[in-house]
Amino acid sequence: MRFYNSRNLVIRRRGLRRELTTAEAALWKRLQRSALANTKFRRQHGVGPYVVDFFCAAARLAIELDGSAHDYASAQEHDRARDAYLLRAGIRVLRFENRDVLTNLDGVLAEIARHLRAPTTPPASQAPLLRQEGRK
Repeated sequence: MRFYNSRNLVIRRRGLRRELTTAEAALWKRLQRSALANTKFRRQHGVGPYVVDFFCAAARLAIELDGSAHDYASAQEHDRARDAYLLRAGIRVLRFENRDVLTNLDGVLAEIARHLRAPTTPPASQAPLLRQEGRK
């Protein structure tokens, strides 16, 4: 199995790209074409069994936008499991609520830019996770 953009998630990723939320569309407008800090982002990018809203490979940074569906305990547990998986893979995760993007887009962009400047050091557990994913 491929670790990034596995083939079994292609249809799901395409659907998610076609059906952007208002907040995702607003943020993507400001991230696309390396508009923020001259850094390339991808949207609806597959990482292992998950699809992250936005991903910067150079900074190993995933950005997730959360709407009201994330207010439920089951969704929050899923988010924690996903974040732990991504962290083990050496990917930092930033989460923003949709309303923050819609009401304070410049503040959200400033926070993303701050994390882009932060040094990235993948955890020691990254290699075992990547090998494990390759075996599936």
